[in-house]
Formats: sequence, C-alpha cells, structure tokens
Amino acid sequence: MDRLRHRHRQVFSGFTKSEIERMEKLLKESGEETMDIAFCKKLTRSFNSSKGRAGKPALKWTEVQNWFLNPQVASPPKENSVGGSNKSLDILPVDKPNESTPTSEGEKDSNSSKLEFEAKSLKDGAWYDVDEFKDCRSNSISGEMEALVRFIGFGSDEDEWVNVKECVRERSLGLEHSECHTLKVGDLVLCFQERRDLAKYYDAHIIDIKRKLHDIRGCRCTFSVRYDHNNVEEKIGLSRLCRILKPQANITDEVHS
Repeated sequence: MDRLRHRHRQVFSGFTKSEIERMEKLLKESGEETMDIAFCKKLTRSFNSSKGRAGKPALKWTEVQNWFLNPQVASPPKENSVGGSNKSLDILPVDKPNESTPTSEGEKDSNSSKLEFEAKSLKDGAWYDVDEFKDCRSNSISGEMEALVRFIGFGSDEDEWVNVKECVRERSLGLEHSECHTLKVGDLVLCFQERRDLAKYYDAHIIDIKRKLHDIRGCRCTFSVRYDHNNVEEKIGLSRLCRILKPQANITDEVHS
C-alpha cells in the first residue's frame, strides 16, 4: 500500500478553467499515472508558473492529486441532475463552515448522518479511508468483531481483515486555520507523513507547540509530533494534521449493516 491516501479535508475549488480542462485531458490519456506523486508535483509546478495563475494562490501538489482521485467532487458540476447511486459508505465532500445547505426545521440533511470511516492497515500501520465493509466475523480466539475492509483507491487484492475495536474509527477531519488554538500538547492526532517517495497517514501525539501570529496564509504555528508507530519526531504545520473524531463508538452497528 504505497499509494497516497486521499482525504477530502476541504474540497478545493480554486482551479482555473484551463487547469481543469488540462487535468481532464491528462486523466483520460494517462490514467493511473496521474496518481503518482512525482507526476502531480511536476504538473503543480507547471500550473504555478503559468500566466493563468498569476495573482492567485500557489497550488499544492496534494490538491492536484486529490482532484485526480475524485474529479467529480473537485470540479464544478456541469449539470444539475445526479445519476447513479452511491454505496452506503462512499466518500462525500466535507462541507466548509457556514456553507452547508440550509434545511427546514425538523428536516435532516440526508448527507449529514452519513458516516465515513478509516481503518488501519496491518501491513504498514497507516490509516486509509474505507470504501466499504465487505464482511464481518467474530474472532474465534478473542471473540472480538473483525471486518473485511475495502480501502478507497485499492482493489480486492488489498482487502484486509481488521479488528473493529482497534483499527476502525470515524474518518478524521482536517483542521481549519482558526482551529489551531484547540490543539494542545499530548493530543492524539492523525498526521500526514510525507517522504520523497512515500506519503501516508499515521497516528501521532503532539509533544510541543510553537505559537505564531497568523497571517494572510493562515496558521503559521509549528507542531512537534511523535509518530506512534516508530517514535520518530518531526516538526510540521497545521495543514498536515487531522482531528481524530470519536473512536469506535457506534461503529459496530454500521459494520453489521
């Protein structure tokens, strides 16, 4: 599992029309190559150096890769009709604050109760978004429930049986710049660990915080974290941190459904 796990912390919609057209063309021509980190970084550099991006915020390569992973979410809809059906645990875009569609009193937004999950792979200890739960069983020794998980972006050959109590939880969410003050030393967070040819999400604990004044770019604070799987320490920015939501509570019923 060496593919970058996509995560729609915030649905980025700042691409220009020409950038979207170029990505649509590349997606048809290059297919799986568009998911490659080096490919996305090269394309991002090309976009940022073009005349069309002059005066606009520079793009991040992860924003480009997220577009390729789910272009229907990242691109503006071309028509109002919606075709096809969604699986019960398909990934949905996360609404930005104050941008959710208002509903009448007593009426519940159909998407608001739709839970999304992440599961920890036993192969590398990293967390990946769950596409669907294929099956479930009770462990013959411990008696604890296990689920056969299909990860988003991976085929059936990468399905894994995981312990629901220890390795399945509600999907973590990216933090807004205005939320940095809610983090404190000792907090457990999901951290995006990026290496030259590897990018994965791991659990980590915050061991130190250097508070800085925010500017036009947002949060400039520095967070020192220690990864749980190997005790490696690293200093990172807020954009690489995700808030872990309530752990395993109420997930059992979802896995059985």
